[in-house]
Amino acid sequence: MTYSYAQADILIDLAEQTLYLPKHSKFYVISSGVNGIGEAENSGQTPRGWHEVALKFGENEPENAVFIARQPTGEIYNLDLAEQFPERDWILTRILWLSGLEQGFNQGEGCDTFQRYIYLHGTPDTEPMGIPASHGCIRMRNQDILELFDLIPEKALVYISEQKLDLNG
Repeated sequence: MTYSYAQADILIDLAEQTLYLPKHSKFYVISSGVNGIGEAENSGQTPRGWHEVALKFGENEPENAVFIARQPTGEIYNLDLAEQFPERDWILTRILWLSGLEQGFNQGEGCDTFQRYIYLHGTPDTEPMGIPASHGCIRMRNQDILELFDLIPEKALVYISEQKLDLNG
């Protein structure tokens, strides 16, 4: 199936490190994979192309709720917790789990976005935005992921672009 930008619920521009909601005219600054852009399993890179929001996690959890394996731990992120567990890749507040829609590119053996556990998720407010810093996921500020979670349903169409998106054309 072929999609167009006009159909997208979420447009992610990796060149600009932004996420855009065309139907709501909202922009957010994000952080993608520090290892760059790519679809390979175990690469720590952010995948490109057409995806959908397969599953959402965290409804009714408080801001800064900590998740491990998509389950709330009961912890609320703070600096003491960060010092206690410096090795954790903090997944906070809400999770939108992506699934690739392009067989052999971001779907299927060796490149599957869903099996790679690529999410849109909250991160500590101390983490930088606007630069690649994640393990492949799309990190967002907690206030932003709360808003996004409420605006975007499961099965929403997501496009992740390596090049700067021309949103006027």
